[in-house]
Amino acid sequence: MKFDTVLSEINGFGEFQIRLFLIQMLSRITMPCHFLLNNFMAAVPSHHCNISALEDGGLFGNLTLHEKLAVGIPAERNGTLSSCQMFTTPQYQYLSGSNGSEEAFSVKCQNGWIYDNSTFKTTLVTEWDLVCSRKGMNKATATIFFIGVMIGAPLFGFLSDRFGRRPLLLVSYLSSLTFAVLSAFSTSYVMFAIMRFFTGMSLAGISIISIALNVEWCSIERRTFSGVIISLDWTIGNWILVGIAYCVNEWRMLILAVTSPLVLAIIAWWWLPESARWLIAKGKVDTAHHYIMKCAQTNNKCKRMATITPKTLLESAEADTEDKKYTALDLFRSPKIRKLAISSGIVWYGVAFTYYGISLNITGFGLNPYLTQFIFASIEMPMKVAVYFSLEKLGRRNCEMGALLSTGLCLFINIFISQDKWLIRTIVAVLGKSMSEASFTIMYLYTTELYPTVVRQNGLGYTSFLARLGVSISPLVMLLEDVWHLLPAATYCLVAVSAGLVASLLPETLNMQLPEFIEDIEKPRKHTKKKEIQ
Repeated sequence: MKFDTVLSEINGFGEFQIRLFLIQMLSRITMPCHFLLNNFMAAVPSHHCNISALEDGGLFGNLTLHEKLAVGIPAERNGTLSSCQMFTTPQYQYLSGSNGSEEAFSVKCQNGWIYDNSTFKTTLVTEWDLVCSRKGMNKATATIFFIGVMIGAPLFGFLSDRFGRRPLLLVSYLSSLTFAVLSAFSTSYVMFAIMRFFTGMSLAGISIISIALNVEWCSIERRTFSGVIISLDWTIGNWILVGIAYCVNEWRMLILAVTSPLVLAIIAWWWLPESARWLIAKGKVDTAHHYIMKCAQTNNKCKRMATITPKTLLESAEADTEDKKYTALDLFRSPKIRKLAISSGIVWYGVAFTYYGISLNITGFGLNPYLTQFIFASIEMPMKVAVYFSLEKLGRRNCEMGALLSTGLCLFINIFISQDKWLIRTIVAVLGKSMSEASFTIMYLYTTELYPTVVRQNGLGYTSFLARLGVSISPLVMLLEDVWHLLPAATYCLVAVSAGLVASLLPETLNMQLPEFIEDIEKPRKHTKKKEIQ
């Protein structure tokens, strides 16, 4: 008897699974808090050079603050004060409206910067002066974190396959909590960067193991629904991040606050079950039978367990041993699956690159960053509901293409909207963000249907690696604004459109039988009627 049959017999989405999801939520809500933390922790407040040295020299006389800034700091072309330049001596001619020679007297900031702390009391920027020539170091903190996530995903995937989901989840909880706390107490930028790297690597374990554990306890007919439900944890975590960031405007305390749910997750870990599917695959049928009995009792299906014994579970494990013969190299073994792997990898790179390009640039729309983040988070909930119904009507490929091309269109439109029209820019940005979120949700479901069963986990790991590579590079694209202020937006737009066009090369999977072996990819897929699926 196959394990999926056993799971269907004892209710593959009952009280047991709901309890499992709720326990997992305690840890999963911390992921968006950390993944998008740079929007607040690394925010760049308004700043200008510290010109107190000129004042100490008695050069300012009785000038007001506004007048001191006017004679001590050069103005940009748009009339705003320079953030990185100052005059060596006061330029009093500007008070009378006369023109002077700015370039002859302006130099880089000599005595640090003065920051506006009305919104953020402290950030990484104010802590280590990560502005002007050092602003790349500020963007690098996000990249370093996501490189950690990229490395942690295959590492924890390998370890969880070898030692089990449950123990590695505890390792992820403890290491994430430890490294996050250490990063909050960092005494230097280098120490902070290292701690954020390991925090990202540890959180990757929570991300991939929790999804695997949840899905492996759900029956086939409920997996698509459970996948959408699991993704809602991200939206809830987004809302929590906005609330915490609004109340805590010091970056060190902010890290501690968003990490605190992990303490509850560690306590609740004792009630988490191991994956019975993994236990059966490893031949630990007695332990698997114990957890299956718990599931049946919780779901009030004990009568169904009369014919399910450790022996029948062992037989199901022997039937599935063929799955262990495949590796990631088989993704490129034959022409069609090679085309599938390359195309899906490019699409995943574009999806993640664009999503985080929008999500980590919430200050570019003229609104309060808290309000922008809240709007971005709120649009995700109705979009995920719409995605669930659209997939059944329009198909996976059409929905993915439409979502990515729509994202690129919104980014393209915003290039031509001036900064002062903040309302229009925000509306277009929210539409782009919602389409980007839709593309992310669709690809999670789409990828599981594209790859054959024997290499499905390898396919997910491969595409996850490329997605995190895109995430790592995405924050650095904002540095291109020094070359041309529209170049970052143009880059995100180009990547979204390109990924959308590549998505057209993927096969449709709506109402199609899932492939079991690589050979199934090389022949036309069989269409399955909806009634047969049900």
